[in-house]
Amino acid sequence: MIFQLTSKHPRAKKNLNILGFLPPPSYRLSRFSAPLIASSVLLAFHKPYGVLSQFTPEPGSAWRTLADFGLPKNVYALGRLDADSEGLLLFSDEAGLNSRLLDPHNAHRREYWVQVEGLPADAALARLARGVKIGDYQTLPAVARRLDPPPALGPRNPPVRFRKTVPDSWLSLELIEGKNRQVRRMTAAVGHPTLRLVRARIGTLTLGSLVPGAWRELTGAERTAVFG
Repeated sequence: MIFQLTSKHPRAKKNLNILGFLPPPSYRLSRFSAPLIASSVLLAFHKPYGVLSQFTPEPGSAWRTLADFGLPKNVYALGRLDADSEGLLLFSDEAGLNSRLLDPHNAHRREYWVQVEGLPADAALARLARGVKIGDYQTLPAVARRLDPPPALGPRNPPVRFRKTVPDSWLSLELIEGKNRQVRRMTAAVGHPTLRLVRARIGTLTLGSLVPGAWRELTGAERTAVFG
């Protein structure tokens, strides 16, 4: 719903209240009788390699920060990606979305494309799907499959290390949780260290054509794709 003031008088908001048309608190009153629009926003960002999932730098760190990408003020990241990971990262200024998206009880699925050393056998994929021990934690059941052909991604900067004697391959891992460096620890647990990691999907929302370093506001339909 869009509310439009018909007066520029500073008492217009009070007059609207008298008439019973004062918009709800989640809407903001803009100057010069502009339409009143929803204050909450949901953004999709393609985080490049080498960028921290925060706006302030870490002391002594060479990683870039989110402040380099012109994101709107007052938004915060929903979850995080490690600096050496890439892909889909969401932002909002709406309180409470973090737990709604990230709590495993809500079972919001996130898909990761993972380049690993070696060629995982069916038994390794089955272990990933059942859940593996990482430290003292047993991961929840996941969906694990090979990606053949590999995903159509541009080269990483810096490039992934290449070893002539060790082949590499791509997997898809679909999780409903996000422990610290979980995907890397999972693939290492089955003998296939991660070389490159890209989050490709949250809910049913995919990276699509969003290029590294770019962001855009999501539509209502895309918001539904994220949260269901």
